[in-house]
Amino acid sequence: MPPFLHLVSSFFLLLCISLRVNASALTTAIAPNERICFYADVDKAGEKIGFYYAVQSGGSFDIDFEIKDPNQDIILDGERERQGDYVLTANKVGEYSFCFENDMSTLTDKLVDFDIMVESEPRREAPAKAGQIAEHTSALEESIFRLNGMMMNIKRMQQNHHTQENRGFSIVKSTQNRLFWYAIFETLCVISMAVLQVYILQTFFTKTGRRYKV
Repeated sequence: MPPFLHLVSSFFLLLCISLRVNASALTTAIAPNERICFYADVDKAGEKIGFYYAVQSGGSFDIDFEIKDPNQDIILDGERERQGDYVLTANKVGEYSFCFENDMSTLTDKLVDFDIMVESEPRREAPAKAGQIAEHTSALEESIFRLNGMMMNIKRMQQNHHTQENRGFSIVKSTQNRLFWYAIFETLCVISMAVLQVYILQTFFTKTGRRYKV
């Protein structure tokens, strides 16, 4: 096969792969005692579902989650989880639900980043003629698949670094607020003690005792 046709076929394969992937990267805030759900459609049994989430800020950086199939059967759940990265096989066609619940928190909102990806693996077809190459996957196509895997790993690393950065910033901000209010409380205590000491000393030296006439 000429190199130009190799390039065209590889580009076409990469385009097909990108068209067969349905992904969404979202960030949502979940209020205390709130339950929020997102949905993804699966068109064919056997498709792969990728699900990634990470709590960026709020409380102890934990959240409850639940994944249900079209029959409302729970296929995966977790309580007080901080982050997760899962790949599931969709055995049923229909709408899958991905729910987050912030039941453990009564005052703090939770900020959650998550990805939902529905992907079906591309199938290789046999060559039309016996004289064609037995393997459709050329060296260039293999390189494309390897690059795609490396890019996904880099994306996951970036998401992890982003999560750690947000959590660190949230901890620093919380500590800063606590130190600020502690300093205010300490200052008020010092001022109150000083005023109380002045009042006691003033009372001690100015108050006259009782006089008794003999």
